[in-house]
Amino acid sequence: MYIDSISSEELQQLEYASFPGKISVIDSPGAEFNRAVNYLRSQKILGFDTETRPCFSSDQPRYGVALLQLSGPEKAYLFRINRMGMNRRLCNLLSNEKIVKVGAAVRDDIRGLQKYNDFTPKSFVDLQSMVGDYGIRDKSVKKMTAIILGFRISKTQQLSNWEAEVLSESQEKYAATDAWVCREMYIKLLRSEKVSFPGIGSCVPDGK
Repeated sequence: MYIDSISSEELQQLEYASFPGKISVIDSPGAEFNRAVNYLRSQKILGFDTETRPCFSSDQPRYGVALLQLSGPEKAYLFRINRMGMNRRLCNLLSNEKIVKVGAAVRDDIRGLQKYNDFTPKSFVDLQSMVGDYGIRDKSVKKMTAIILGFRISKTQQLSNWEAEVLSESQEKYAATDAWVCREMYIKLLRSEKVSFPGIGSCVPDGK
């Protein structure tokens, strides 16, 4: 049984945690890219997220997706989409119905990626649609993580420049953690008892 909501004060009492595994940044096709895709294809469940360079004024151009994050249990890969585009092998991975991809507010992320290269998303799970079955009302990744996993994650890099020449170590850790916690929350929820109506939550339907 989970609490339905968590206050800022309660959040502050929790310990910080972040992705404990190996983080790799990929900015072009090649041997490292191929190893990354082969690892990700071997997983049954992946954490999924994207990052976009923020706009701070109305006269700024709207930026496209800069980073695609995909995480397994011990490895996370950060693909610099603004540099390499959506390689067909990445599209095939996101269209693979045998691999569950778990994120939060995934529709917007998927649309952003489809602007680079069209693909049909399959087997995506949106935690924001799923947690209601477990009595959880908070929908931010930070609060869902605290409620389900019992620790807090840093969001200090959220509005940083994701198109920077080199991503900082803090940016890499933030990006990997956001994808990883989605995977961990999903796995824990599947092992937990639901408190409302049947069904494991809403998946993004096949198609766009």
